[in-house]
Amino acid sequence: MSESDQDLKAELERLRSENAALKRGAATGITMKVSDKGALSIYGMGRFPVTLYKEQWLKLMDMADQIRAFIAANDGKLKTKD
Repeated sequence: MSESDQDLKAELERLRSENAALKRGAATGITMKVSDKGALSIYGMGRFPVTLYKEQWLKLMDMADQIRAFIAANDGKLKTKD
C-alpha cells in the first residue's frame, strides 16, 4: 500500500470519527467547534454561539456549584426560554 493510500485511509477514518461526533452532538441539539482564533464555541443554545477560550471555560466550569446556587436563590427573578 502506498503512502498516499495510507494518508487517504487515515483521513477517511478521521472524517468518519468527526462525523460520528457531530451526529452525537446533533442529537442533543448542541454542538462544539474550535473557532478560527482557537476558542471553544458552543452552538445550539441561542441565536449566536457561546465562545470562550479554554481557561475561561475551565474557570466557568469550576464555578458550577456557585452558578447553580445563584440560580436557585434568584429563581423568582430569572426567566426561562421557551
